[in-house]
Amino acid sequence: MRTAHSTLSDISITHLQYLVAVQENTTWAAAAEALGVSQSALSQGLAELQRRLGIQLFTWNGRRRVPASSTDELTQHAKRILALTSDLSRWSDRIRAGSAGKLRVGMIDAAAVDHFGDTLRSFRQERSDLDLHVTVGPSSQLLEGLSNGNLDLAICVSPHDSQFSTVPLLEEDLYVYAPPGTRPSSTKEWGPWVTFPIGSLTRDLIGEALRSLGAPFSVVAESNQPEVLSEMVLIGMGWTVLPQIQAERPPASLAPVQKKPLLNRTLVAATRDSSLVNPAVSELVTELLRTVN
Repeated sequence: MRTAHSTLSDISITHLQYLVAVQENTTWAAAAEALGVSQSALSQGLAELQRRLGIQLFTWNGRRRVPASSTDELTQHAKRILALTSDLSRWSDRIRAGSAGKLRVGMIDAAAVDHFGDTLRSFRQERSDLDLHVTVGPSSQLLEGLSNGNLDLAICVSPHDSQFSTVPLLEEDLYVYAPPGTRPSSTKEWGPWVTFPIGSLTRDLIGEALRSLGAPFSVVAESNQPEVLSEMVLIGMGWTVLPQIQAERPPASLAPVQKKPLLNRTLVAATRDSSLVNPAVSELVTELLRTVN
């Protein structure tokens, strides 16, 4: 009789790739095309994965196969395994080639534009053999890219998830800004707010800080771009909370409601919690720390 351990050990990376592909594509035909295999091979591979796991991964809804309730959780686990496997593959490539290889970095806008732009440019110029690719986006998007293996390093707001290793880089103060001419007598009159979309780590911090002061947090407009939020404040749509360096530079040049910051956020260098360290990641993190120290 086969044990659960021996059954699971027969699951291949290919099985996991098949599972992720059908979850990320609109149809099984599109998933098969993305993988470069036939639909028959894809179906057989997923059927074999179901057999080896001993659980139902897909059910039929008419003529369409849909994920079972447990399949999303399994897919997230598969993505993490594939990301770590990719780390191993790139690590072995670097060892064989003796070169820095490829480095995929994600940065929030404040990090890319206001804090580390010059550092990143110098780092790239000094390493002509390094294939450096930079993505700018919100922290949640970057952490997702880090988790699923699309990024090697994320410079973002400190996450709560323990699957990441983080190195603190700097503390950034955030201030409250109101439309010109607005002078409320108490925090209960603050708002309404224009701020980052739901899911943003910074938005969560802002909401917590405002509620702790008794200020309502009624959101009337959202944007991931600080410049857009500043313009919304200027035209009177609402209040916002932003880093000083973003809110007070031209053309917006907003003035804070208080001299004291509402809160501060920690920007970190985040990587997957893996023992296989990309040398280029370590070198870039060292340069970023040198910039702020």
